[in-house]
Amino acid sequence: MLYTLYKKHMWSAKDDILSGLTVALALVPEAVAFAFVAGVHPLVGLYAAFMVGLITSLIGGRPGMISGATGALAVVMVSLVAEHGVEYLFATVVLMGILQIIFGLLKFGKFIRMVPYPVMLGFVNGLAIVIFLAQLPQFQENGQWMQGTDLYVMLGLAAATMVIMFVLPKLTRAVPAGLVAIVVLSIVVIATGLDTKTVGDIASIGGSLPPFHIPQVPLNLETLYIILPYAVILAAIGLIESLLTMTVIDEMTNTRGQGNRVSIGQGAANVVTGFFGGMGGCAMIGQSMINISSGGRRNLSGIAAALFLLSFILFAHDLIEMIPVAVLVGIMFMVVIGTFEWGSFNMLNKIPKEDVFVVVLVTVVTVFTDLAIAVVVGVIASALVFAWKNAKHIYAIPKDLDTGERVYEMHGPLFFASVHRFNELFDPASDPDEVVLDFANSRVVDHSAIEAIDNLAEKYKKAGKNLHLRHLSQECKALLEKAGDLVEVNIKEDPHYHIADDKLA
Repeated sequence: MLYTLYKKHMWSAKDDILSGLTVALALVPEAVAFAFVAGVHPLVGLYAAFMVGLITSLIGGRPGMISGATGALAVVMVSLVAEHGVEYLFATVVLMGILQIIFGLLKFGKFIRMVPYPVMLGFVNGLAIVIFLAQLPQFQENGQWMQGTDLYVMLGLAAATMVIMFVLPKLTRAVPAGLVAIVVLSIVVIATGLDTKTVGDIASIGGSLPPFHIPQVPLNLETLYIILPYAVILAAIGLIESLLTMTVIDEMTNTRGQGNRVSIGQGAANVVTGFFGGMGGCAMIGQSMINISSGGRRNLSGIAAALFLLSFILFAHDLIEMIPVAVLVGIMFMVVIGTFEWGSFNMLNKIPKEDVFVVVLVTVVTVFTDLAIAVVVGVIASALVFAWKNAKHIYAIPKDLDTGERVYEMHGPLFFASVHRFNELFDPASDPDEVVLDFANSRVVDHSAIEAIDNLAEKYKKAGKNLHLRHLSQECKALLEKAGDLVEVNIKEDPHYHIADDKLA
């Protein structure tokens, strides 16, 4: 029994370590490219990939998730670096991390569960397109698209990589297919002397251990005014991308990550990174997909990836710089294929058109802006769609009693979007002198609904008629100012739900 457990543990460790090696190799060109985007030295991106990846995996990473320098953060950093310099970037990364730690300590990570599925679908599809587009510059030389033999060699190596990654897992999963593709095709290129772009052609990755470095910025309010807006934006983008990546991995592995722990881990990693000359980072869905598909399911894979990356910088940069870029591009193309939800095309005729609109909207916004904006826009669009749908559900069933009273049995939620429909249900001029609104089957949701009831009571009062309100919550009764004694109290029957209203906060 113990031997079986030991063997299983060692086999899992092997998968994690080999998967970490594959991820580390794929991290190199990504980190270098994102450093260029941000306008900083390549080592700033590599140091960030190492430290963020290591620290998040050690203290707060979701098992199987890979973190490092990302393009979503780099595009925000570029204006800060261009205007104020790299030292302000380091200070911003520290503040960004502090904000993320606070977010986690306040347990706000749970709100990621409120992101609707169409938004998640659009996020994943948009990110797959972004990853694909990020590979296209590798097919350029000196700003011009490759042509002739150079292009054919790049395409051939990328295609060979994709074939290996597709076929090998069907034969064996003992070794990650991506790692096999890197080793085999690198040997082929070196042995045959093929002239193709390598990692070394992008930048030299050799360096030393990241040195401790306190950001050289003035410690005053002016500095805070400069870095705080950037820190808030970077913290938001980093958390959204990390928490959504966590959710995607949750669905892939049928497990559940801890959003608050991920937030604290990401924040701590960024604080440390800012003091060691790194550009900060967050979860990387592309590398996370490589890791999961290669068998890396535990934090050991992230730790291994970070340590391998450091060893490349310190000892093996000459070897790593010989890897053909086309092979790494092929790996990322397979990530694109695995990330994109191809089944979403089959859903187009099976789900409401409003949800299709949200999926397409989030996908497009992700491609043309950034992930944080896309998710916020998607959530707002979903909320508006929900409000529009529910606004149509409010209606009233009138019943005339022998006593001469008219009772309106309300059905459906009363909130800001359904107020207009609510007002159309009643005609104080033609109603009898005694009118009852029964809310037993309705819910008063917000302050707009309270105002609507208040205004209706005032209309009946001006018409010289009596309006009675039944089955309202205690909160409604407290907030109704004009209804006064028109509210009938039914202590045993009245609901005890709460209303989202600032006056009660």
